[in-house]
Amino acid sequence: MRKFSFLALLLTCSVFAQSQVQIGLFGGISNYVGDMTDKPYTNSKGAFGVTVGYQILSRVNLRAGFTFAKVSGADSLAKKEDVRLRNLSFQSNISEFSAVAEINTFNMDYKIWSPYIFGGLAVFHFDPYTYDQQNNKVYLKPLGTEGQGISGYQKPYALTQLALPFGGGIKYNVSDKVRIALEVGLRKLFTDYLDDVSGNYADPNDLLTYRGQQSVDLSYREDELPFGDPFYPPKGETRGSPKYKDYYYFTGLHLVYTLGGDGSSALRGGRNKRYGCPTVF
Repeated sequence: MRKFSFLALLLTCSVFAQSQVQIGLFGGISNYVGDMTDKPYTNSKGAFGVTVGYQILSRVNLRAGFTFAKVSGADSLAKKEDVRLRNLSFQSNISEFSAVAEINTFNMDYKIWSPYIFGGLAVFHFDPYTYDQQNNKVYLKPLGTEGQGISGYQKPYALTQLALPFGGGIKYNVSDKVRIALEVGLRKLFTDYLDDVSGNYADPNDLLTYRGQQSVDLSYREDELPFGDPFYPPKGETRGSPKYKDYYYFTGLHLVYTLGGDGSSALRGGRNKRYGCPTVF
């Protein structure tokens, strides 16, 4: 019984001696992958966030964070002429809360740097909008640009949804308490309407009847171009591709400050025995 108690004490001390609370700031750029992009890092916008982490093992952290970002896309930047002629565009602010597990390749109490990966779950809110010909800001979901919400069409999409965050980076020990990381994090979504484009053109008469003239105007915008087709496409013609869901991703620097623990690291040759646990040889 004493041996079991001693081993349990060693295990408990081992876990808590390595546990540290970490607060962090993230800053970088945000991008999206969808129907209005054909190459990465197009139309980059800003992303900023705060994080709280907890080191549960020498190479494993749990991390929660809130990030505010913006994403955008525009057919005018596409390489393909038929996509440029579609002439759609969007922007959206994104508010995200995430919780992930982070695994370091090396124990950073004894190494000054380490690659790492992470994965988890997130909840995010978005609300796509565009600008009309008079440069007025118009939110797209209420317009049901592909007939969403009209009988015979798809249901409206939700503006708050789940996502799967995953990615990785490289960390560096600046000091005993401060670490900095270069990180890339992708978000796999369960919606194809981050950009308000997914399927086929609706019947313009349905849009006019149930959503109004603005819905017709902003669901088909080739007629705004000097040499664009002035005639609205027939119902069912391809507007987007529902085959793949949208993504958004962040790239930037994550600055982390350690609150708990004794602050020792690879810069000081390892962790001190702060918690009064038994020494084992």
